[in-house]
Amino acid sequence: MARLGAAVHVVTSNGSAGETGFTATAVCSVTDTPPTLVVCLNRNASAYAAVVQNGVLCVNTLASQQQEISQVFGGKTSMAERFAKGQWTTLQTGSPVLHGAIANFDCRIVQTLQVGTHDLLICEAVAILCEADSPGLLYVDRNYHAGPAGQ
Repeated sequence: MARLGAAVHVVTSNGSAGETGFTATAVCSVTDTPPTLVVCLNRNASAYAAVVQNGVLCVNTLASQQQEISQVFGGKTSMAERFAKGQWTTLQTGSPVLHGAIANFDCRIVQTLQVGTHDLLICEAVAILCEADSPGLLYVDRNYHAGPAGQ
């Protein structure tokens, strides 16, 4: 699976279960009408219970210069330490939106499917923000790479 390259995202959530977030590469566009993504989340992940209970999330697609944020959200650091990195705001759902990401998809979870160790969260975007034209952050062969710049 390490050979399957992908964009790097920090997925965040906030609600009755509290603020949480994790790094993910298993994110995919499903359709643009309505704008829908699938986010794969391991049921053993520290963020799992809060994301599911909150029922909302924001997929923050990282710019190439945001590798440190990816590493912090992918490590064993506390949630407070994770959110101390970067600048954050919110859109409609209240989930944290990362400033400087190449795209932010503020979503409601509309369906969940269980496959193996993971849940596939089907997420409908209620707000989308595209800020930066900088290259995206990619991950393949267990290494980070800069993708092409936006148009």
